[in-house]
Amino acid sequence: MANLKLSIVDQSPVHDGKNQAHALNDSINLAKLADELGYHRYWVAEHHATPAYASSAPEIVIGQIAANTKQIKVGSGGVMLSHYSPYKVAEVFKTLAAFHPGRIDLGVGRAPGGSESSSIALAYPHNPSSSDHYPHQLEALTAFIDDYQFEKQHPFSDLTTTPMGGSSPELWTLGSSDGSIELAASMGLGFVLALFIGTHERSADIIKRYRKLYRPRTGSAPQLGSAMIASAVIAADTKEEAEFLAASHTYWKVLAFRHGAREEVKPPETCLDLMKKLSPSDQAYFHETRNSIITGTPSECRARLEEQASYYDVDEVMVVAVTHSFEKRCDSYRKLAQAFNS
Repeated sequence: MANLKLSIVDQSPVHDGKNQAHALNDSINLAKLADELGYHRYWVAEHHATPAYASSAPEIVIGQIAANTKQIKVGSGGVMLSHYSPYKVAEVFKTLAAFHPGRIDLGVGRAPGGSESSSIALAYPHNPSSSDHYPHQLEALTAFIDDYQFEKQHPFSDLTTTPMGGSSPELWTLGSSDGSIELAASMGLGFVLALFIGTHERSADIIKRYRKLYRPRTGSAPQLGSAMIASAVIAADTKEEAEFLAASHTYWKVLAFRHGAREEVKPPETCLDLMKKLSPSDQAYFHETRNSIITGTPSECRARLEEQASYYDVDEVMVVAVTHSFEKRCDSYRKLAQAFNS
């Protein structure tokens, strides 16, 4: 795809009024298509207690996708580390890497990926982990992935991470602002700036600063401060059709982020009708959110992505597309790939 690599972040949205079990199979089918189209990576997100998104166990979906594809790199975008033992996460992803050497990525984030209730349930019978623990969890995860030898006085000094003898996954951190760059840089981890989360401006200085602070580590870490951006993109035959398709996820975000209602993804025509009944401030947020999504013809989307990649000085862009129709979503990724291959 020319000089710019295209990758996918999949939130496993529920399409066409189907159920979440169908949505997981849609993810498998979309990943197979992405593999055929030449996409570089396919990352699976993690969400809990969210009717619109089906992937609550990305590590299981990753294994299924890797087994059903040939060359595309597969990973998490991301595992919400605050819920889990770093040792267990390391073992899970080393197991995946043993089955699929050189193809597994481990992207992690600090967000809960769900409601307060789901965070409490995930931690039960203990209390949810404080965000203050995240740097220590990430440090431990990195050590376990790299088979780092702890100092003798450390409680993990005699511990090994199994399975041994295989490759290790690439480690990445995810962030929607500059909150994680010092941590990622100091630990020698790759960094993904999630532009599709929120509508606020993100300066190119975020990635410049990350690279300036980056200190490489031994092992399988990305070198030279590897960075990517992740953008919401919907491509269609016309700009008008792409904006129409984007209405489904835009309306969902209005309800989720302004009212805490995590409902299903509705058809775009329904969402445009419901949007007219929103308060003026919610309507303003609707338009602000839709404007943050790259929409247009394939060539228009390519131009905008290349512009973003140049601004942030990255050579890989992860693309997020959520539509009500699964076929329209596949078509968007298909058209985008063709635009970059033309």
